[in-house]
Amino acid sequence: MKIFSTSQVRSLDAYTIEHEPITSIDLMERAAQAIFEAYAKSFNLQRPVLIVAGPGNNGGDALALARILVWVKSDVRVLLLHNGKLSADCETNLKQLRNLRAEIITEITDSFVFPNVNKETIIVDGIFGSGLSRPAEGIFAEAIDHINRSGCEVLSIDVPSGLHGELNPNTSVPIVKATRTFTLQFPKLAFLLPETGIFAGNWSVLDIGLHPEAISQTETPYFFIEKKDIQPKIKKREKFSHKGTYGHVLIFAGSRDMAGAAVLSSEAALRSGAGLVTVHSASCNRIILQTAVPEVIFESDNNEHCISEFRDLTKFNAIAIGPGIGQTGETSFFLKSILSAYSNPIVLDADALNLIAANDLLHLIPENSILTPHPKEFERLFGKSTNSYDRLQKASTIAQTHKIIIILKGAHTQIFMPDGKIYFNSTGNAGMATAGSGDVLTGIMVGLLAQGYQPQDAALTGVFLHGLAADLIPETEETMLASDIIRGLKLAFRTLR
Repeated sequence: MKIFSTSQVRSLDAYTIEHEPITSIDLMERAAQAIFEAYAKSFNLQRPVLIVAGPGNNGGDALALARILVWVKSDVRVLLLHNGKLSADCETNLKQLRNLRAEIITEITDSFVFPNVNKETIIVDGIFGSGLSRPAEGIFAEAIDHINRSGCEVLSIDVPSGLHGELNPNTSVPIVKATRTFTLQFPKLAFLLPETGIFAGNWSVLDIGLHPEAISQTETPYFFIEKKDIQPKIKKREKFSHKGTYGHVLIFAGSRDMAGAAVLSSEAALRSGAGLVTVHSASCNRIILQTAVPEVIFESDNNEHCISEFRDLTKFNAIAIGPGIGQTGETSFFLKSILSAYSNPIVLDADALNLIAANDLLHLIPENSILTPHPKEFERLFGKSTNSYDRLQKASTIAQTHKIIIILKGAHTQIFMPDGKIYFNSTGNAGMATAGSGDVLTGIMVGLLAQGYQPQDAALTGVFLHGLAADLIPETEETMLASDIIRGLKLAFRTLR
């Protein structure tokens, strides 16, 4: 799914109105119907509702929703905040609502006392849309403050009021903190970034029928990965195949006291479909690896405690380096040597990234390699960022400059491609914030590469599978372990097939 800027969405609205053709008020009615249908699935229609509407088209959507809720006999009250001027479509919906139930509307143009609401009340926030160009102030800021202190469930229409669709340099200004957001047609970039995504709560996208031709023709670097995007990428297993058909993986992982990283990454590579997996690790890890994952081939380093060398790489289809390898001088020398000698894409994670940062090895990384940093590792590699939006732009520039793929791990994991495209993942949950989760992702990624997935497809598919596996297992977020995610891969593949 494409993600557009707020200015692009306005253009898509205008194109739809002109070419469908449809009037703007009818397009608003279509949006209101979609909002109501989602509302009815999410909330008990008998619960009291307080709708707080603003003077623009977001307020118009909210007033249209109020009218539909009146029709189905919900207990509705409306606060309409304005400074004497309403948008044309907001004015139309106000007249229609007045004709239906004028007594439920309170118009606010000056400082006011927010009505008492019990905790059962659902507050619908329709004050401002995504096109807001400056911080909320006056009665609008007052209302936002009251909403946030109400203790009620809050549903925002399109975006939480006060939040900009993209860049929000200051999140201390008045912004509604929604429990849930029904956003229209496309997710907003701000929902996918840590500092601003917290305001949207649980959000869902409502299709309001914007013109498909306009959507197809409008360019954007931002995309939201969905199941339908990944399903065609999953390779079919052939009946007359053998282990060699599905590639041989080599993972450099594990040092003294860090054998677990090698266990997790190698088992994940096997579970992602690789035919053969070899782990090169410190010799002290031999018994642990061959006991924990007997299907894995163990290649012992001459060094007992760390990885210090590599041997023949030609027999392997894909290589990963990093989980638990440590940062000794011997391992640093090994990493520089292998990056200088190997020209195919590599999956680089964990200590490999820290060594690259500490020894300025970025220029040695082969094109189309996949780097999987978490935010701190990213900071060590590329320096501090002012905020998540700044980091987004920085990561994209670096991916394009060095022709690498950067996977920035976290909620809605971000994938930066060498061609400038940026993808946000839709799967996964907070239970994945656990030790070893990144090692599992590395194993999945290199396992897919060995099977012949192109690096871009391996990155997108691997991230989606990793999150989907975590979503499908029965563990709660508190009790989830990285090894549980590996077990969930069976369910994830089955779901995609």
